[in-house]
Amino acid sequence: MSDRYLTIEAPASAKFTEKMSKFLSFIHPVKSPDQARALIKEYASKYHDARHVCWAYMLGPQREEWQLNDNGEPSGTAGRPILGQINSAGLTDVVIIVVRYFGGIKLGTPGLIAAYKESARLAIEQAEIVEQFDMAMIEVSFPYQSMNDIMKLAKQPGVKILSQEFDNTCRLTLTTRRDHAENLTARLAAVDGSSILTP
Repeated sequence: MSDRYLTIEAPASAKFTEKMSKFLSFIHPVKSPDQARALIKEYASKYHDARHVCWAYMLGPQREEWQLNDNGEPSGTAGRPILGQINSAGLTDVVIIVVRYFGGIKLGTPGLIAAYKESARLAIEQAEIVEQFDMAMIEVSFPYQSMNDIMKLAKQPGVKILSQEFDNTCRLTLTTRRDHAENLTARLAAVDGSSILTP
């Protein structure tokens, strides 16, 4: 399973009209369910006069955490097509919120599904999609005399030092792509006197 995933750089929005119903769609990068729900609440409050505020989010580098809501629309006609567009684009760590102002003409089930799908697609189209990597953290302790060997590994491309402590026993916290973590951990552990502190 790859540590590479796609998300968006910044919030984006779009507008769509179908049979006088107005759909406003918003996409935001998010890192947690709490963050997604706070945004949903914010939009629900901002557009309190709208008939429906429907949404879906997908989280995690492996895209394993998601939720959707039809907010009063017939079951499966809003949240699911929104989530379907997130999946089609292969995105994660995003929430899409679609606000609907009813225009007086009923769209019917197929019409609603198509409208919410298109609204979500347009919001994604307006966003800048970026590639990111799932990162792993490695903590290592080592004697002062092994500093050079450890620092050589810590300064490799793709490795970032998060914190460092130099004393009789030194300690470094590093981060690197999850796909590269096993190899880096093994090389750090092979240095004289070092021990890996992270599980």
